[in-house]
Amino acid sequence: MVERIQAVADSLTVTEQKLVSALLTAPREVAIGTSSEFAARIGVHEATTSRLARKLGFASYAGFRDALRGEYLRDAAPAERISATLSDVRSQGFLPLLLASEIAALSALADHVSDERILDAAQALNRDRVFIYGHGNASALSELMERRLRRLGIVSHRLGGNRRDLAEQVLTLTENDALLLFAFRRQPPDYADLVDIAIKAGARTLVISGTCGPSLTPRPDLLLSAPRAGMPGSFQTLTVPMAICNAVVLALASLRGEAAMTALDRLGDLITRLEK
Repeated sequence: MVERIQAVADSLTVTEQKLVSALLTAPREVAIGTSSEFAARIGVHEATTSRLARKLGFASYAGFRDALRGEYLRDAAPAERISATLSDVRSQGFLPLLLASEIAALSALADHVSDERILDAAQALNRDRVFIYGHGNASALSELMERRLRRLGIVSHRLGGNRRDLAEQVLTLTENDALLLFAFRRQPPDYADLVDIAIKAGARTLVISGTCGPSLTPRPDLLLSAPRAGMPGSFQTLTVPMAICNAVVLALASLRGEAAMTALDRLGDLITRLEK
């Protein structure tokens, strides 16, 4: 479904983008619900969901829902068990509720990001250099990935500052490099320009995102998109995208093999020397 959404991202209206976000936040619920229930999630007319279904290439809403069921309802038991516990923890305090939401979000992660996509992401980042862009809260993940890629022996650069700074930082971007971007609530302000620059330079582009991912334009080479909250309207944290980052780093370490281990051994020696 994500690929279908990406293919028509340029033509999605603001209302359709909201529907897409609602869909990717709770795909199982939309798959088992009705068209009117889907529309009610963002307070629009039922006809809007049918128009979105046709725009995504389905002859009817029924066909769209059947596709959702085939993609997201293959094994609903774990998510159903977790969902059943959420109402019980609401009265127990903030931490239990947050933990339940995080567990639900992490349990559903495999519905959105496959191991094959994680391996594809690792291959995309196995380049001479990786440039990393994260706006707002995503800057924490940018720093995390910069450090972890460097420890694997990959030259990594965090992008930031004003637009003049960004221009200087991507000046040397080439086809041998990769651009990693984070996008969560909405498309970041410099996203379109940075991806366009990377495309023209021949660099690989990878995006780790929340539900806004399929609506991003221009479309990246590879998208890893998953909801950050375990239930609609709940507090959104960085736990899910951080889990994706960690999985990509592990896959990249496996892919680089001896080179990664050599870099880590060298890091250990340097730390020992500098901490004396």
